[in-house]
Amino acid sequence: MHRRTVLQLLGLATTGAATANSPATPLTKPIPSSGEQIPVVGLGTWITFNVGRDPQGRQQCAEVMRAFFAAGGRLIDSSPMYGSSQPVIGEGLQKLGMPRSLFSAEKVWTSSDGAAQIEASRKLWQVPRFDLLQVHNLLDWEEQLPLLQEMKKAGRVRYVGITTSEGRRHRDFEQVMRAHRLDFIQLTYNPVDREAEQRLLPLARERGIAVLANRPFQEGALTRKLQRHTLPPWASEIGCTSWAQLILKHIVTHPAVTCAIPATSSVAHVRENMAAASGPMPDEAFRRRIADHIGKL
Repeated sequence: MHRRTVLQLLGLATTGAATANSPATPLTKPIPSSGEQIPVVGLGTWITFNVGRDPQGRQQCAEVMRAFFAAGGRLIDSSPMYGSSQPVIGEGLQKLGMPRSLFSAEKVWTSSDGAAQIEASRKLWQVPRFDLLQVHNLLDWEEQLPLLQEMKKAGRVRYVGITTSEGRRHRDFEQVMRAHRLDFIQLTYNPVDREAEQRLLPLARERGIAVLANRPFQEGALTRKLQRHTLPPWASEIGCTSWAQLILKHIVTHPAVTCAIPATSSVAHVRENMAAASGPMPDEAFRRRIADHIGKL
């Protein structure tokens, strides 16, 4: 591996922060099961894309997606439980000419006919197939995960996984990770919510499973709390101009994390988030400094 690639993946540098890609090109990490590279910052749609039929809201979401792709983003994540997010994504993709770089991450969330729900979701996105399908919050995973595995075998989806959030059912989550071949897991991880560091993130590395980190800002609660405090001067050492960027750089430089998926309905915020995927990256000592500082606040 070239030295720059090693630094990007491991976050190592003598100054305490490693130099990653140029600002115009987001840092990527490989999906362990295939080696395919994806940018370390994606786009979530929980709450923010649930705008119903409001034309202005839908147009705003399309502009967020436009800015996301323009900054080098690829992975967009949604779920049937996210209200109108799915058709809003589909409409936005059509307005943007169906960007070829899209990495579509969707979920199955039902205790009945998973195949029918997945097909309904696909039609709302208006894509030929999903790149990633995940069993949302392990709902009926004993039935739905085999379905996803069969779909992958038939070439109807590229990757499969499971999700959880807010620290729920970690013991069950670990058992599924150990017993089944997964390409992805999705869980909550940020400088405050760090329970996954104990068992799940090390297990993901051991098993060669990609990790999507959801709720990086605790649905905005974390960044709102931090806004009452001044960003530490040392944040500039890794190119951070906001708390959001400091949080994201902490998350995506964990060796097990593949991609963080912050949700936003703001073009300015999606650009700010994507900027965190480039520039200097923290090494492990710098990551501890971030977590310790935020934890004290």
